[in-house]
Amino acid sequence: MSDQMLGDINLSGAEAEVRLERHFEHPPQMVWAALTQPARLAQWLAPGEIELRAGGAARLDFVDSGVAIDSRVTAYAPGRLLEYSWSGPGEPLRPVRWEIEAAECGVRLTLTLELPIVEDVARACAGWEAHLEMLAAALEGVPIKFPFELFKAQREAYKAKLGLAPAA
Repeated sequence: MSDQMLGDINLSGAEAEVRLERHFEHPPQMVWAALTQPARLAQWLAPGEIELRAGGAARLDFVDSGVAIDSRVTAYAPGRLLEYSWSGPGEPLRPVRWEIEAAECGVRLTLTLELPIVEDVARACAGWEAHLEMLAAALEGVPIKFPFELFKAQREAYKAKLGLAPAA
């Protein structure tokens, strides 16, 4: 796996900022629907609902892992920007920012994550890489289950990028 395939990571103080970018040959409205409509979210991320307005509720329920996200929309611009925290009540804020931009032959999707550096940054990056793979499949009309093998490979690649020892 080449370093070019991995997202950009900026470590600053107690925070890590990760930027993942994808190009999809689909209209922006289709990608936006996948990010915001409950039936579409369930195909690649998790069952849930996001109230499309600043201050709106963002709730996602990862039933298989027992993780529930219950936060608020912190930035919103219809069709192009959505931000909420990847956190539950009482947890540190982990903003997730989705930006859509029309591009030649489709759309550029930029996902920016922020999380405390004391957390497993490689795991978070690998998890989002896996979900972006699921998003790509869902956009093609062939949703897939969580790709654990990709997740494991990406986690090791991110560990290497961060200068961490590989898993034993």
